[in-house]
Amino acid sequence: MDISIARTFLEVVKTGSFVNAATNLNISQTAVSARIRVLEEQLDRPMFVRNKAGARLTPAGEQFFRFATSLVQVWEAARTTVALPPGREAMVTIGAELSLWNPLLKHWLLWMRRESPSVAIRTTIDRSERLMELVQDGSLDAAVLYGAPSRPGTLAELLFEEKLVLVRTTPLSQPLGPEDLVGIDWGEDFAGSYRAAFPGCPNPVVSISYGPLALEYILAVGGSGYFRRGFIQPYLEEGRLEIIPNSPEFAYPAYLVSSAKADQSMLDRIRAGLRAAASMAGH
Repeated sequence: MDISIARTFLEVVKTGSFVNAATNLNISQTAVSARIRVLEEQLDRPMFVRNKAGARLTPAGEQFFRFATSLVQVWEAARTTVALPPGREAMVTIGAELSLWNPLLKHWLLWMRRESPSVAIRTTIDRSERLMELVQDGSLDAAVLYGAPSRPGTLAELLFEEKLVLVRTTPLSQPLGPEDLVGIDWGEDFAGSYRAAFPGCPNPVVSISYGPLALEYILAVGGSGYFRRGFIQPYLEEGRLEIIPNSPEFAYPAYLVSSAKADQSMLDRIRAGLRAAASMAGH
């Protein structure tokens, strides 16, 4: 399939009309219609229902949508890999969740520059679900995730395990109540373990999905919450936070998820670098 047809299909889906797709792609509306017609002939199914309001997907179009997305992603990955920068003999693509970028991926980039200077690197920071999709379709060689659902075409291995610990701000003379506990989204496993450890605990007044933002919040106004031990260690040493005595700790494992299509020798290099980076980051 001509990749421009898949791009055109996705643009119509995004904009909701052939006219807007033509404008964004800088081609005529006739060209957009012709490409969609070729697609429909190849698949022997209508992709869109067109009316005065624009264009909406048919059931067949909805089925094709995810394949079109993968086609374009894989093509971009292939184009980027083939077009290696001068002086580089290979390309590695890796992703990570936002909370794993600093310091883990930062240390990994420095390790790769030192140990594998002939390798070009492309990194992606995104949600875990999106990263899993990119690894699954081969757009990424690997990704580092907290939690690794089983997906066809992927392999997951434990990279390191952190602890989630309950901490509070200091000074300890400042009393904190249940309403000062900030809820943080550490995933379904943590949520289940937390409910078992604190049955009947009311929902937090403030919930923040991103750990570093939650930490800034409680440092500014006072409060408590569960945080990754390695991340808050400097604040414990400075005396700005203290672990609440006798509070339960929860395991928080990080996994290296790789594509079954990834080159094994390159994967070995990624793994070695990440393990070195995890050690430098205190994991």
